[in-house]
Amino acid sequence: MERIDLPERPGWRDRAEELGFTFADMHGEPYWDETSAYGFGLAEVEEMIEDPATALHAMCREAAGHIIGSEELLDRLAIPAEHRDLIAESWQRGDPEIYGRFDLAHDGLGPSKLLEYNADTPTSLYESASFQWSWLQDQIEAGVLPAGSDQFNGIHEALVERFRSLFPPDTDLHFTAVGGNPEDYATVECMGWAARAAGLGAHYSDLEKIGLSREGQFLDAENRVIGTLFKLYPWEDLLRDDYARHIRGSNCLMLEPAWKAVLSNKGLLPVLWQMFEGHPNLLPAFFEADVAAGGPAVERAAEALRRGHVVKPLFSREGASISIIEEGQVTEASPRDDYAGHPRIVQAYHPLPVFGGFRPVVGAWIVGETCVGMGLREDRSRITQDLSRFKPHFVREEKA
Repeated sequence: MERIDLPERPGWRDRAEELGFTFADMHGEPYWDETSAYGFGLAEVEEMIEDPATALHAMCREAAGHIIGSEELLDRLAIPAEHRDLIAESWQRGDPEIYGRFDLAHDGLGPSKLLEYNADTPTSLYESASFQWSWLQDQIEAGVLPAGSDQFNGIHEALVERFRSLFPPDTDLHFTAVGGNPEDYATVECMGWAARAAGLGAHYSDLEKIGLSREGQFLDAENRVIGTLFKLYPWEDLLRDDYARHIRGSNCLMLEPAWKAVLSNKGLLPVLWQMFEGHPNLLPAFFEADVAAGGPAVERAAEALRRGHVVKPLFSREGASISIIEEGQVTEASPRDDYAGHPRIVQAYHPLPVFGGFRPVVGAWIVGETCVGMGLREDRSRITQDLSRFKPHFVREEKA
């Protein structure tokens, strides 16, 4: 793994605007940044990112069944009691999942470490699946990258095949996100693009325009019944909304399914450690109350936690309300405390590698049950936050 300075493509911002990538710059800072890119070896990608992420996903599915079968764990993950049957039924039916993204600490020197699983509403899909692929093709054509360069990126193709395998041709799917958010819309449109390529109908409605019929079915902005809905709206919020009480009787298949609520929750991390303690791709993690109470598992991890640990709320986005403690002192904390009221977990601190003053996080994309691509974000901070930059990557041609 290396970070290489490269020339930007002439006129790429105009091209991004044409394609609807209107958030390439955000908050006065670059979000998409192609002044450099990360290069990887093929074996490194396959053995240290692709295969471990696929294995982690299988572990997460095992953990989902374990959590859903335990009232104690559902309590600890703060899953609302009134909707636990919804979640259990979704799991028991085998409601299908479409996608997810593991955030991994990876330096190319040792096993990648799971930082968290964005199992429900991961964004940066368009950048990962489409825009960085066009960057690779353009840079090869311009001679900036060697002709044999590749990219770990089968995301779009995998989404097309996933939709095709789940739904008969011409099935109508609906897609929704909160209106007025270009980044969310790009993710939903990327999904709709894949559905259309799979021969399905794809209809979009802003979340706030979805209604309810007298028969209890969800309706889009044109009063069409919604039979299948991909919602870029997190279960942690939806289960606390008034509309949640209508889901069970709506006869609507939700994507991601309700059972993903137990995986899109940082309480998953201590459950994984409890089930697979010592796994090379996991970091020691515990519910905060368990650290205070002690016990054999905590004692085994005591030295690692003393050196450094990260405190995370069960629900958090873009690094909000996260802090790093080393040798008993807070050494870094997010300036945002949006999620400070939630219960917390403690995870052993694993430093990100540093390249040119930036710390990259590898986003390993899962479609179905397999890792199919990756995207990278980097930040100057040790806590990856809302001003992180998306960086393209390439896989070097293997020498014979």
